[in-house]
Amino acid sequence: MRPSFSRLALAAATALVTLVAGAQDAVRLPDLGSSANALISPREADQYGAMMLRQMHALDLTVDDALLDQYINDLGFRLVAASDRPKDHFQFFIVRDTQINAFAAPGGYIGVNAGLINITTSEAELAGVIAHEIGHITQNHLYRAFEDSKKNAPLMALVLLGAIAAGAGGGAGDAAPAVLMGGQGLLLQRQINFTRKDEIEADRVGIQTLANSGYDPDAMADFFGRMQDTMRVGEGEEALPALLQTHPVTLARISDARARARVLEERIANRPPLPTIDKATWEKSTAPVLFVKDPTTLISAGAKVAKDSVADTYALMRERDRVLSGDVQKLAAYYATNLERKDFDTAANRYGYAVALIRSNRGAQAIGQLQPLLAQQPDNVVIRLAMADAYVDAGRHGDAMAIYKALHANSPRNRAVTLGYAKALADTGRADDARAATSLLRPMLDDSDDPEIFRTFARASERSGDTVRAAEAYADSAYLAGRPFDAMEQLKRLLKRDDLDYYQRSRIQARISDLTPLLLELRKRRVSTDDNPDGRSQ
Repeated sequence: MRPSFSRLALAAATALVTLVAGAQDAVRLPDLGSSANALISPREADQYGAMMLRQMHALDLTVDDALLDQYINDLGFRLVAASDRPKDHFQFFIVRDTQINAFAAPGGYIGVNAGLINITTSEAELAGVIAHEIGHITQNHLYRAFEDSKKNAPLMALVLLGAIAAGAGGGAGDAAPAVLMGGQGLLLQRQINFTRKDEIEADRVGIQTLANSGYDPDAMADFFGRMQDTMRVGEGEEALPALLQTHPVTLARISDARARARVLEERIANRPPLPTIDKATWEKSTAPVLFVKDPTTLISAGAKVAKDSVADTYALMRERDRVLSGDVQKLAAYYATNLERKDFDTAANRYGYAVALIRSNRGAQAIGQLQPLLAQQPDNVVIRLAMADAYVDAGRHGDAMAIYKALHANSPRNRAVTLGYAKALADTGRADDARAATSLLRPMLDDSDDPEIFRTFARASERSGDTVRAAEAYADSAYLAGRPFDAMEQLKRLLKRDDLDYYQRSRIQARISDLTPLLLELRKRRVSTDDNPDGRSQ
C-alpha cells in the first residue's frame, strides 16, 4: 500500500523533530572525553534508531519478511563479527525502495534498499556495501555528522518542507514518496553528509571487514565501479543512483579500494591452510554440537556454489526481495516471459517466479515451478518453505503441515520456519493447533522487535481462547509498528476488565509503566507518530 501524503509528512516531521531535538538536548550531557559522547549517548542513539525503524514499519517503508530479515541479519552479523567492534549493537533491515542505496542510522541500525539488493551480482558485492555502512558506525562518523547537523537544522527543516510541498502539489501522488524515500535522503543522509575522508575511511575499514569475513575484498570496488559507469551516460545528477549522490565515487577512491584489496589478498594467500579432521576423530575428541549432523563442516572451506543455482542462497534471496518489494502481478508476467530464454532460465529466477505466483494466489502453479528445484536439492530450507507456502495457497494443508513439521524438527530456532509453521497452525481453526502455535512463538517474543511475530502470537492466542494474552500481544505489535499511543490505549482498555487475575493485571501494569515515559517524552517534544499526528493529543 502506498503511504498517503499526510503520513509521509508526519514521517518527515517526526524525523526532523526527533533528530534536531535530540541533538539540542544531548548538548547538555557531560563530556566523557569526546565531542561525540557529549552530543549523544549510546542509549539515546539506540532510542533514535529504534524509533526510526518503528516509524518506517508504520509507514510500510520496510520489507517485512522473516526469511529476508533472517538472511540480511545473518549476513550483517557475519560482517560485524569480523569488524573491530563485534560487541556493539547492530540491526539490519531492508527498505521498500527501488532506488540503489543503503544507509547507517544511530544505534547501529543499517538499512539496505531493496533496489540495491536487486542490482548486486553476488553476495560479496552486497556484503561490501553493508561492510562500508558498518565502517561508518564503527568509526563514529554518525556522531561527527550529528555534531555538524546542529548548525544545519534550519536547512534541514527547509528540505523536509520541500518534501511536504512536493506531496501537496496536484498530480504529484508519487512525488512525496520519491523525495522522502530517496535512500532516506531526507530522513538521514542529507542530514548526515559524510565527508570524503569519512567515505575513504569507511571503505578501508569495510574492505578489511570484508576480507576478515571470508569475502572477496575486491567486491566493494567492483560494485562501486559498476555504479560509476552510470555516470558516463551524460545525464544530470537526478539520473544518478541515490547511492552515488550520498556516497560520491571517484576513480581515486576506486583505485584506493583496489590497492587495499590487493594487500589483503596477499595476506590471505600467506595464511596457513585450515586444519583437516575427519568426522570419526572429531566425535572421539569433541563434545556433540547441537543440531549439527557433520561437525567437520564447521571448519571446512566448502565447495564453490554455482551462481544462480538452487544452492545459491544469495541469488534466491535477491529474487525474493525483488518480488516482495515490487508489483507481484507484473513480476509474475516478467518471469513467465523471460523464462522462455535459456540464459534466463536459472533456479533463482524459477524461485522468483514461484514466489510471485504464491503472492498472487496461484499456489498450484507455483508447485509446478518448485518441484524441479526441490528434486535438485531436497533438503534446501528456502525451497521447502516456498513449497509449504504454495501448498497452503493451493489448499493442500496436510502437505504443507508435513513440510513445516519436518523443517521445525531440524531447525527449531529458525525464525522463518517457526513463524510459517505457527501461522499454518493458527489458521487451521482448531484450538489445540492454535495453542501449539503459541508454544512455538512464545520463546521468540523476548528478543524480537518484529511486529509480525507479535501479531501472529496474538491471533493464535485469540483462537486458543486466551483473549488476555492476545490483547497484550496486539498492543506490543502496535508499539513495534510505530503506534505507541494506540498500544497504550489498548493496554488501558485491557486493564479495565474485571476478569483479570493478579499475574495478568501485574503484567499489563508493568507494560503501561514501561510505555508511559516514552509517551511523555513524545508529547514533550511534540513528536508526531502515525497514531498521534499532532504530537499533543491523547
